[in-house]
Amino acid sequence: MHRPTKANLQAWLKRQWREWRGTTYFFLFVVIPVRSVLADWNWVPTGSMNPTILEGDLVYVNKAAYDLRVPLTRHRLARWSAPQSGDIVVFFSPEDNIRLVKRVIGLPGDSVELRNNALFLNDEQVSYSPLPEQVTQDLGSPLKSHSVFATEALPHKPHAVMGIPQIAAVRNFPKTTVPAGHYFVLGDNRDNSKDSRFIGFVERDRIIGRAQGVMVSFNKLDTYQPRWSRFLSSLQ
Repeated sequence: MHRPTKANLQAWLKRQWREWRGTTYFFLFVVIPVRSVLADWNWVPTGSMNPTILEGDLVYVNKAAYDLRVPLTRHRLARWSAPQSGDIVVFFSPEDNIRLVKRVIGLPGDSVELRNNALFLNDEQVSYSPLPEQVTQDLGSPLKSHSVFATEALPHKPHAVMGIPQIAAVRNFPKTTVPAGHYFVLGDNRDNSKDSRFIGFVERDRIIGRAQGVMVSFNKLDTYQPRWSRFLSSLQ
């Protein structure tokens, strides 16, 4: 058996480069910049945003929702908007830099308080009403049977929230004012979310985009069966 010579190896590498250079250029100069600056998609591994986002959802993230960044950096070239109350945002955690997805609850200057999971915003209690049953249709039966659900009427952005009374959780948070340039975020699953109650306020520069919809969804707890009703659905 002949050992490959240096010349043979170089010839093989050149052939591979000629064959794959188009694909390589496409990923380097199209896919990576687009995912870094304009749009991205991420699998959701946890249930902290249940029932709005489920484990196994592939979420579409609009990275140009608020600003334009230099590819692969956090440097902003331009800003044309700011996160609004109720937006579902993707950001780097101030605790460990892990990418998280949560809902904006408090804007800069707002006061935020939780009393037994009831939200008080600027000293006024946010109202709650029953959640339509179809919103929770894709949640697993064991989780549904042990949870309570409601529609939280956040100003201009009513949305689903849930709690799990049987588990120990932080359901109270003292009144606090969101500092300038920061945001207070919570998970819609209030009893199972590591959010601003634990990691603190989120700086504006850490927010990299707004989660806008579910591209595809597969049930991780049921042999990855597709959740057809969630394909190409918007997030509220």
